[in-house]
Amino acid sequence: MSAASRVGKLANLSLDMRAWNIRRHALRMGEVQGQGYIGQALGFADVLATLYFHATDYRPEDPEWEGRDRIYLSIGHYAIALYAALIEAGILPEEELGTYGMDDSRMPMSGMASYTPGMEITGGSLGQGLGIAVGAALGLKRKGNQAYVFNLMSDGELGEGSTWEAVMSAVQWKLDNLICIVDFNNQQADGPTRDALAKGAEGPKWEAFGWFAQEVDGNDLDALVYAFDAARRLNEPKPRVIICHTKMCKGVDFLEQREMNHFVRVEPDEWSKALKQLEEAKTP
Repeated sequence: MSAASRVGKLANLSLDMRAWNIRRHALRMGEVQGQGYIGQALGFADVLATLYFHATDYRPEDPEWEGRDRIYLSIGHYAIALYAALIEAGILPEEELGTYGMDDSRMPMSGMASYTPGMEITGGSLGQGLGIAVGAALGLKRKGNQAYVFNLMSDGELGEGSTWEAVMSAVQWKLDNLICIVDFNNQQADGPTRDALAKGAEGPKWEAFGWFAQEVDGNDLDALVYAFDAARRLNEPKPRVIICHTKMCKGVDFLEQREMNHFVRVEPDEWSKALKQLEEAKTP
């Protein structure tokens, strides 16, 4: 099926079905490798569904369209989640899903802009994405381009000094075309984020720097729609941040219950169990 045909077929799907499909795509990719950052993909699916099917402008058939909203994946290890969204959006063909992480695939395990249509930056050196997004947003403003830049980052990046330099720079340049999305799942490779440097309420911290800040349940689609709309409607010369509190492995309870699920290894027989559970929870 061509990208255009797929987009046409899926045009009327609800956001909850979009999120369900993104979760399913991610699980199917994870099964190819038997492991991966599945927890983040399942937890962040509602945010991605809202982003791609409510909040941003793009053309699936032309990922380089100059008028598109830019989506920067600072968290390169979330690539499996973004690929799932790009497949759902019709930018990547679903037929390539089975090549995830393989040699010569357009979907390497960590996001690389040179490989993948719709992947705007090569992320993964955490704490760098917001600085790149600041530069892009400033460039668009100087060109008179009305597009937005959405920077997707993790709670772990809140402990990076470069992040806060970018936070201050965005305010200095009054970048009202910059919207930062923080996935706050309270999980890092070495344990809970709250045990590291991200302590206390995050919204007031960003507000103190001069940002318009919102904190929402990142698995509540209605709350996400409201937050994205508020960020785009705001008529003030300041950048915006949406801090999304998400649940790792959302939608697959036996994975949700694992104490450490930053990088998930799933036994061969568990993939079918996870897909079956997702299927049983599917909204009619």
